[in-house]
Amino acid sequence: MLAIQKWLAEGKPDRKAVNKFLEQHSFPLVEGRNVTFVFHGRADQANLRHFVFGLPSVQPLTRVDGTDLWYHTLDIPPNSRVEYKIERVIGADHEWMMDPLNPKVAHDPYGANSVCQGEGYEAPEWAEPDEEARAGEIEEVQVERPHVSGEGRARVYLPARFRRSRRYPLLIVHDGTDFVRYASLKVVLDNLIHRLEIAPMIVALTDSSARLEEYAAHEGHARFLTEQLVPELGKRYPLIDAPASRGLMGASFGGVAALHTAWKNPGFYGRLLLQSGSFAFSDIGHHGRSPLFDSVASFVNGFREEPGRPSERVFQSCGTYESLIYENRSLFPLLQTTGMDVRFVEARDGHNWENWRDRLREGLCWLFPGPLWMVYE
Repeated sequence: MLAIQKWLAEGKPDRKAVNKFLEQHSFPLVEGRNVTFVFHGRADQANLRHFVFGLPSVQPLTRVDGTDLWYHTLDIPPNSRVEYKIERVIGADHEWMMDPLNPKVAHDPYGANSVCQGEGYEAPEWAEPDEEARAGEIEEVQVERPHVSGEGRARVYLPARFRRSRRYPLLIVHDGTDFVRYASLKVVLDNLIHRLEIAPMIVALTDSSARLEEYAAHEGHARFLTEQLVPELGKRYPLIDAPASRGLMGASFGGVAALHTAWKNPGFYGRLLLQSGSFAFSDIGHHGRSPLFDSVASFVNGFREEPGRPSERVFQSCGTYESLIYENRSLFPLLQTTGMDVRFVEARDGHNWENWRDRLREGLCWLFPGPLWMVYE
């Protein structure tokens, strides 16, 4: 019997019983696959608003008679991570709020969500600041952008113990500022380099003020990265001039931009890290998504016809709770047919920054392995 069912079976709860129940438990209540979401407050109706594709996004909570306590139980598989909000309805007013009973919060460019951690899920310790890991530095560079509009500014991560007397791999990250802010990218780089799990590398953190256009298979963007950014960084920093030491990374539309750029420049970028790529396509008729995806679908349809061999090694990941899982699963076997070395990872998570954070260690270590993995039996 679930904790809330057992509590209700003990008798009709009053205010004192409700307060005691809230004090004795942490929320949401995770009991194996059963997760009970609880809201305490005045409302005419309370709903769970979650971000799990495939389930109704609005789940009504049940009110405990005679109280302001509301609850709803969902079947959530082990190792899941789910972001959500509580919707309180009073009359005609609908208010979305963070779960007042849950301190776990995830941030993104649009605000924040409460986080439910299913049984077995643990936030990675390698994404937390380590006082023993020496910190790298981030500096800004200006690069001309003749093929795209907007400011040609990039932030560049330099590893701890950076020396101009040695050469480094280069990784270009789309939405770099957000990866640092919401996916702990700098902390992850510092930690993994310190632990010798990835090679010390230079990371270009790029951004776009018009990302939905520029990242949507825009030829000017691919030319900017390859013809302006990489050469300029090569002048400023000691880079290894080899495809195996040159990579592109991106999530969502950034994943499209990374794959498209490599496709337009085959043999130049030897490493790709694609997370929850917005790889819309159509076999028959329309792709079924908004007009923002028209140019993406045109590229992916063309790529599916003639993929070529855009890179050498690809790490691809996607959450099983996001709407893009079908497209990403469909792309994986196609990437394999090109002769590229491809690894595909699924996680019980959604389209969000902490999902992408949680896959960074596996992806970076496989694409740019450090001395720890250079062990031969």
